[in-house]
Amino acid sequence: MIADILADTKTRMARAVEAAKEDFATVRTGRANPQMFQKILVDYYGTPTPLAQLASLNNPEARTIVVTPYDKSALKAIEQAIRDTPNLGANPTNDGNIVRVTLPELTEERRKEYVKLVRSKGEDAKVHLRGIRRKAKDELDALKSDVGEDELVRAEKELDGLTRVHVDEVDEALKRKEAELLEV
Repeated sequence: MIADILADTKTRMARAVEAAKEDFATVRTGRANPQMFQKILVDYYGTPTPLAQLASLNNPEARTIVVTPYDKSALKAIEQAIRDTPNLGANPTNDGNIVRVTLPELTEERRKEYVKLVRSKGEDAKVHLRGIRRKAKDELDALKSDVGEDELVRAEKELDGLTRVHVDEVDEALKRKEAELLEV
């Protein structure tokens, strides 16, 4: 029972760390990166659809992304969705076949704003990890009558270790992203 709870917690924490890393990837650095466009939803015939399902994304130059839609009728909607995306600062142009997105140079002030944004996302990820820990602790406490006190103490120590490892992973990803953002 304890092993199942800890295994489930480890899996959920690993997924939370991966989600945080994906979230960090959506924050713009000095280079154009197709991952920045992963969370953009396009209004496609009244349905919010992820951009990656509607078009291919290519990165021909350092600050340019070329979006080639599978359905040419979605060009205007894709262009509008990219333009309306906050924290991107992109100005897409549509030539009738593709949407070309050129990202402007990041100013020092904008880089600092992005660092704050990434730190906020990192803190949200840590809060989520602590929530997973709290739920697992509650499940362990519910087993108090079935297992011995020593087993519970050992399981809680293991749970704290798991939490620490995953929080450290988020911190490490956060440091890498901050360094990437502040690199000129």
